[in-house]
Amino acid sequence: MWGGRFAASPSAIMEEINASIGFDFRLAFQDIQGSKAHAAMLAHTGIITREDAHAIGDGLNEIAREIEAGKFKFSRALEDIHMNIEARLAELIGPPAGRLHTARSRNDQAALDLRLWMRDMIATLDRQLHALQSALAVKALAHASTIMPGFTHLQPAQPVTFGHHLLAYVEMFWRDRLRFQDASKRLNESPLGAAALAGTSFPIDRAMTAKALGFDRPTANSLDSVADRDFVLETLSAAAICAIHLSRLAEEIVLWAGPQFAFLALSDKFSTGSSIMPQKRNPDAAELIRAKAGRIIGALNALLIVMKGLPLAYAKDLQEDKEGTFDALDSLALCLSAMTGMAGELAPNAPHMKSAARLGFATATDLADWLVGAQKIPFREAHHITGRLVVVAEAQKKGLEKLTLAEMQKVEPRITGEVFSVLGVENSVRSRTSYGGTAPKNVRAQARRWLARLKRERARVQEALEAPPKA
Repeated sequence: MWGGRFAASPSAIMEEINASIGFDFRLAFQDIQGSKAHAAMLAHTGIITREDAHAIGDGLNEIAREIEAGKFKFSRALEDIHMNIEARLAELIGPPAGRLHTARSRNDQAALDLRLWMRDMIATLDRQLHALQSALAVKALAHASTIMPGFTHLQPAQPVTFGHHLLAYVEMFWRDRLRFQDASKRLNESPLGAAALAGTSFPIDRAMTAKALGFDRPTANSLDSVADRDFVLETLSAAAICAIHLSRLAEEIVLWAGPQFAFLALSDKFSTGSSIMPQKRNPDAAELIRAKAGRIIGALNALLIVMKGLPLAYAKDLQEDKEGTFDALDSLALCLSAMTGMAGELAPNAPHMKSAARLGFATATDLADWLVGAQKIPFREAHHITGRLVVVAEAQKKGLEKLTLAEMQKVEPRITGEVFSVLGVENSVRSRTSYGGTAPKNVRAQARRWLARLKRERARVQEALEAPPKA
């Protein structure tokens, strides 16, 4: 492969550490796509003949068919996907294959292939996140009035609704989509033509290949073009944040499915049994989502560490950009599919949730707010009065709403019977009408807004898919 420079073959150990074909074979179609655009540009600029370009295109199409049919033989001796395809092209069409690599390097080729793959993968993840948002919004609309405890410090805090809780994740996953979309915009520049690091003396047309491959423009600096992996780091960062959101929801599903909470009944489709305990229903899907977040975060950390000490331009260290990235984004895609399935199957135990919402004096803030609003007591004083009433109720082992008016007036004479209108959990959630609050009418409006928005997005995507290709 190295022509006249090396007289001996690499050792078996060198071949083992150097080869990347075991994982970068996944870039085969992106590599072929980039090579076809490059060959067309070389012919357009007169660098190679149109006959050679046609032969190269036909050969690359044949290689694509072989790969699709599972007939292509990948060789570790040829190191990577680029050399595997080029070697097979030479077998198919002979000398014209040797002209394909004119005015490019494996350095810009590798950067190009990964950008193309990641752009496609981000589009896939966006569709999956859209589906998850839709499943959660549908469930939120159905449970806009289903009362449950809201927690801080994992202690009962204030009543909320199950629909409101689910919409919190719809918002999180929307921000995840925005991060991926931003990453896709920034990676959408073509490094092809930067060659090894300094550009090329051939009269290439980088704008032509960028346009042919769907990029917004070519990259502006040849050194940066081959050395940059910001686009990988940024995508992995978005993936890590998304994985954290999935993990938090998965953790809640694990907790809520246990008998201590008993907020949810797990679907048979997303749980498993025990080999020894016949009563068990284990939330394995949620637990594995929680665990896979660590793999995704680890991939980001690993590449950050690889990149932190690299001088410009290309170094073989950059081969380590792919394996962890493939694993992380594959894992995220799997987690999104599993969580979307679970979201559609969530079956809350509404009576138990409502009963739990009454625990822990969850309407204490409503009482303090009533003292402020009805009696014009400063909030800090109202907070203190309510705290004393909680002590009274706690001593009697009953909720605030079970105290008599006389018991309350012993602590604060200004309290009237009107206070009982705010102490029930239904009244509490109904009163939280501020924008973004948990009032059922708010939740219904927000769920419907999200569902309408997601439906419009889906319609736009479908329209784009059905539109005739641009000339």
